[in-house]
Amino acid sequence: MIDAAVAALRGGRPVVLPTDTVYGLCAEPTEASAAEVARLKGRAEAQPIALLAASVDALLELVPELPERLLRALLPGAYTLILPNPAHRFPWLAGDNPEAIGVRVPNLPAESVAILEAADAVLATSANFHGGPDPRRLDDVPEEMRKACGAVVDGGELPGTPSTVLDLTGPEPRVLREGAVPAAEALARL
Repeated sequence: MIDAAVAALRGGRPVVLPTDTVYGLCAEPTEASAAEVARLKGRAEAQPIALLAASVDALLELVPELPERLLRALLPGAYTLILPNPAHRFPWLAGDNPEAIGVRVPNLPAESVAILEAADAVLATSANFHGGPDPRRLDDVPEEMRKACGAVVDGGELPGTPSTVLDLTGPEPRVLREGAVPAAEALARL
């Protein structure tokens, strides 16, 4: 299954992967893949999508301007961090704000780690229709979404609560979504 998922990603097809929170709809972090993922989810292309990496080191190779100390304080973990993106890397993932980028380094199941290590990084969003319930089990991922993917990895039942989203681009941290980990825990670590 790992080889099939890596081949699908490299071939420009999305995949469904288990994460530490919910099932994710993932693809190569290209502009075309971002558009395809937005279409599959039924949401506007202008909405941001996170860049997901297997490790902080892998993330820093892709976006070296990110604040390493801050990343290592919070990741890996069930957080999506919105950080300054002064080099405007991956602008198609940024939505309306090319000055920022959302990043994740989750605590992944072994299969997902192997896939991500082979693929370097993916763009990732929850594998549900826009506004739909968060997919805790593979059966919760809409069937038409699964059929449109090049590979689907079953990780069993997941916690089902999405990542906590923190915007760290301004003078004070902002909690955009309370999720799997209490935002207060992250703010205390900062």
